[in-house]
Amino acid sequence: MPDTTVPTPRPRMPLHRLLPMAVFLLMVGCASPPAPQRPSVSNIPPLTTEQSNSITIHALGLVGTPYRYGGNTPEGGFDCSGLIGYVYRSSLGQVPPRTVARMASFGRPVAMSEIRSGDLVLFGNASPSHAGIYVGDGRFVHAPSTGGEVRLDRLDGVYWSRQPTQARRP
Repeated sequence: MPDTTVPTPRPRMPLHRLLPMAVFLLMVGCASPPAPQRPSVSNIPPLTTEQSNSITIHALGLVGTPYRYGGNTPEGGFDCSGLIGYVYRSSLGQVPPRTVARMASFGRPVAMSEIRSGDLVLFGNASPSHAGIYVGDGRFVHAPSTGGEVRLDRLDGVYWSRQPTQARRP
């Protein structure tokens, strides 16, 4: 006589117990490798006293140069980022980003109470729209606007003291 035994089914695990394990395995399986680290700007050595002085003297020497949108030479005039690029390139051989918005990640942030000659000052909220070079005693050199010229202004002046300001040290 043939064997008529019916296999007994194995007990099943309830679905509510399998679901957390399935979610965990799915997450682990879909996890991407960590994003590659971008090079840190902190490997740029801080400015020496001599470099800070060189930047300051160079920037002050350009006061009176005409403003020109997109300008980056004394002969052709400067806009604010062109002035900074020219001074840093001439004084240090460093080329900061060409736009003010990108300068917001150049170098290291510096508390305004710790600012020193040669540091960048950036004006505006999350994405700054204007920049200059701090030269000490609460003053900075910048190329302010069309029709103007590179000039020396005070951070505590009526207009500039009302602007959100940050400092960066290359």
